[in-house]
Amino acid sequence: MIDSGTNTLVVGISGASSSGKTTLSRLLRDIFPNTFILHEDDFFKEDKNLTFKHGIKDGDCAEALMIPEMAAALAYIKTHGSFPPDSASTEDLTAVSESESLVSASTIAALKAKVKRWASETEAGKNLCRNSSLKDPGSNSGPALKICILDGFLLYAESMSAIHQYMDLKYFLPVSYGASKARREARAPYVLKDGSVWTEPPGYFDKIVWPNYVEEHGWMFENGDVGGRVKRDAVTQNKIEVLSERTDGDMETTVKWAVECLIRSLTSWVAE
Repeated sequence: MIDSGTNTLVVGISGASSSGKTTLSRLLRDIFPNTFILHEDDFFKEDKNLTFKHGIKDGDCAEALMIPEMAAALAYIKTHGSFPPDSASTEDLTAVSESESLVSASTIAALKAKVKRWASETEAGKNLCRNSSLKDPGSNSGPALKICILDGFLLYAESMSAIHQYMDLKYFLPVSYGASKARREARAPYVLKDGSVWTEPPGYFDKIVWPNYVEEHGWMFENGDVGGRVKRDAVTQNKIEVLSERTDGDMETTVKWAVECLIRSLTSWVAE
């Protein structure tokens, strides 16, 4: 059950590198009212503070993150329904274009219409739409429900236990090694907070990114094989919903699944 003592729900969206987490997060933000995103990427340590693995700076592990600061931000969000002062994410300001997400405008319009209908017919929807453009004029009492999407490559592993208490819903996007590597290596260099540009050295994906993903997420899969079947008892026990199809970034399928999951979870929460 979602924590009913707060008017802000935190929805985790995680998966391997380049699985579509950030694109999905931005699409959901644009489809659901009163929704904003906290990006785990905003909590990376400075480059000079990263540890080395195989002689390479490792920016894809728990040790590369400012976890106490992330936990504090989530605690603030749960209480206040907004970013802590002076910490709004610069990544949360840009809408997702059709060319970027590869989701047709007609699909987005249909999903927005679906959410609008749900909002007019359910208590959960009415709560979410208070003080938004979808507001139901007949429902104007009490604080508006808000959704904070927590977008991150590493959320559910034991190494991130300090933030687990703040997540009400958890979604996970599986992706194949091939798709993850191709997208990661095609990606533009990463711009750090200080304005400097970090370019991944040759072999970074195979030496750092994928081994770290396997190490931190093997417990979610049968025999630790992240390319195989999900271990249902493990994800059920940890209340993680996993996209059943390995879509390898097919965002049309992924966003439809996520919208259905979120509507179902929000409706069940109010019913309880």
